[in-house]
Amino acid sequence: MRNLALSLSLICLAELVLAFETEDRARFGPDNAEQALKVISTADIGFFEPMITSFLASHPDIAIDYIVASSAELMRAIRDEGHSFDVAISSAMDLQTKLANDGKAQRHSSAVSRSLPGWAVWNDMLFAFTQEPAAIVVSKDAFGDMAIPESRHELISLLRQEPERFRGRVGTYDVRTSGLGYLFATQDTRASETYWRLTEVFGGLETRLYCCSSDMIEAVKSGELLIAYNVLGSYVANRSDRSEFEIVLPSDFTTVMLRTAMIPHNAPSPELSGVFVDHLLDRSHGPDAQPLTHPVIDLNDIEPSVNRIRIGPGLLVFLDQLKKRAFLSEWESAILQK
Repeated sequence: MRNLALSLSLICLAELVLAFETEDRARFGPDNAEQALKVISTADIGFFEPMITSFLASHPDIAIDYIVASSAELMRAIRDEGHSFDVAISSAMDLQTKLANDGKAQRHSSAVSRSLPGWAVWNDMLFAFTQEPAAIVVSKDAFGDMAIPESRHELISLLRQEPERFRGRVGTYDVRTSGLGYLFATQDTRASETYWRLTEVFGGLETRLYCCSSDMIEAVKSGELLIAYNVLGSYVANRSDRSEFEIVLPSDFTTVMLRTAMIPHNAPSPELSGVFVDHLLDRSHGPDAQPLTHPVIDLNDIEPSVNRIRIGPGLLVFLDQLKKRAFLSEWESAILQK
C-alpha cells in the first residue's frame, strides 16, 4: 500500500512538473451551456474579447473557455503534453507551422476558408485572420520636441546622437524566451543587415528586455521607456489611450505577422472548432470585415514597405537547433555585450 501511495504521489508530481504555464483564463457564455469550446491563445483577453463576444451573439448556447499562454507554452501544451483544445491561436507563425507540419493539426475546408487569399492559408491547417505589424512605439509626451524616427536608420542615428537620454530607456523582446520576439528578429535579419547594427546600438544603451508587447507598452506609458522596438502595433491601436502613443511603421520595411488559428489533431469538438475558425476568418476577410487590428493601422498606406511573413515550411529554418543556437549566440553578443 505504501508503495502504491508513493507511486501515485510521484505520478502527481510528474504531472505538476509537466503542466504548461498559463498567463490568464476567462470563461464566456452561459454557465449551463450545452457545449463549451476550449481555446488556447497567445492573445490577451482584452484584445480578443470582441471576437468572442460577436461569436457568442450568434451562438448563445455555446460557452468559450479561453486560456492565455505564451507561444512556447502553447506549443508545449499541445506537442509535449498532449492537452486537447478545440482551437489554438498564436502569433508565433513558425511554431504554429511546426505543430501543423508535425501532424498536430487537422485539416479544415469550408466555403469561408476556400475564399481566403493564398497568403492567409497553408495546407488547409493554418488560417491567418489578422495582419499585425511590428512597430516602433513611443510616448508622445515623453518624446517632446524630438523628431520621432520613421525608419531603423533614423532610429540608429537618434540613439547614437543622444546615448545618455536613451540609456536604459529602450525596450525590445527577449528573443530567448519570446517566440514572437524570436520570429520578428529572424525575419528582420532576412530583410536587412540593419537589424544587427541596431541590436549592437541597443546593447550599448543597456536596452531592457521584455517577454511581451503588453509589458513594453505599459513601460512606455509609465515613462520607464522612451522607445519600444518591434511591439505589436495592434496592441497599441486597440487601447483606449492610444492617442498617447506614436505608432511608427518603419518606412524601410515593416514586418507583418499573421496571427493564425488551427484546429488541433485531438480537438474534442472539431465541427464546432471549424465554425469558430470560420467566424474568425469571415470577420477578418469577408465583405463586412471587422479585423481585430484598428483602422488607425492601415497597411495600404505603407504597401511598398510591407514585409508580410509567409506561412509555410520556410519558417522552420530558424527552428533548426543549430541555427537557433547560432542566432541566439550572435544576438546575446550584440545586446548583452558582456
